[in-house]
Amino acid sequence: MDIKEYFARISYRGSHNKPDLATMSDIFLHHIQAVPFENLSIHCGESIELDLEATYNKIVRKKRGGWCMENNYLLSWVLKTLGYDITLLAAKVYIPELNAYPDEFDHLLIQVELDGKSYIVDGGFGMAYQLWQPMELIAGTDQPQTPGVFRFQEESGIWYLEKVKRKQLVLNQSGSTSDNVEHEVCRRVYLFTLQPRDIEEFRGCNARLQTASDSLFVTKSICSLQTADGIRALVGWKLTEIKYNYRDNMDLVEIRILADEEMEKTLEEKFNITLDKKFVPVNKSRLSLF
Repeated sequence: MDIKEYFARISYRGSHNKPDLATMSDIFLHHIQAVPFENLSIHCGESIELDLEATYNKIVRKKRGGWCMENNYLLSWVLKTLGYDITLLAAKVYIPELNAYPDEFDHLLIQVELDGKSYIVDGGFGMAYQLWQPMELIAGTDQPQTPGVFRFQEESGIWYLEKVKRKQLVLNQSGSTSDNVEHEVCRRVYLFTLQPRDIEEFRGCNARLQTASDSLFVTKSICSLQTADGIRALVGWKLTEIKYNYRDNMDLVEIRILADEEMEKTLEEKFNITLDKKFVPVNKSRLSLF
């Protein structure tokens, strides 16, 4: 594994001699705009390995994406290699349809200690709730980013991430469904504690999420990528492209339903992904991703 090969993968040409906030933020933004959040392996008959070298080969050499336990595991290696003080954390992703969090953690995060401050780095959430910058771990303070305003709340040692949502201008409502146009002002994203975790603790989670019949990742094929001004996402056959802050506090949303014969070309052109095995799109769940 070679850090320069990783930098080439994400098209990062900046300095990396000093482990400071500016460098970390720049590398992070390059990563999320180059590496998709995707679970396509599950829908190609491949297993997702919780192994750093396998993840490196998949994302860096094969130019694929990955889900949280791949993207953030790789990012933790990158940051550690560059001299950052990192800790792995576990989170539980909010389920809006149930107004609840799962019983077991299902998300991997990175905590970075830097110049006396603590930051959360999460390059593995994807969709419209993907952070674009590391977030300082302080409670009750709005932290505006390109996708919207994020903030942490804290209660009895439990931290909550939430995002203030913008209004949406959906161009072609006929291609939309009710879960694409929500009226909530603020969305909870996940909760977590600051208990340090070892990657071995995620093995059960990694296996469960790609095999359980009620797992979101089994019931939906997902591929999303952050762009220069928004996000594009392919969920099942539905291609959604969002331009952030198209008008004052309003995102522009365009939705198109693809035919089977368009899928391979769309993955190549929109996400720079070429798959080795046959991809079978799935979109059985009604759970909202936007």
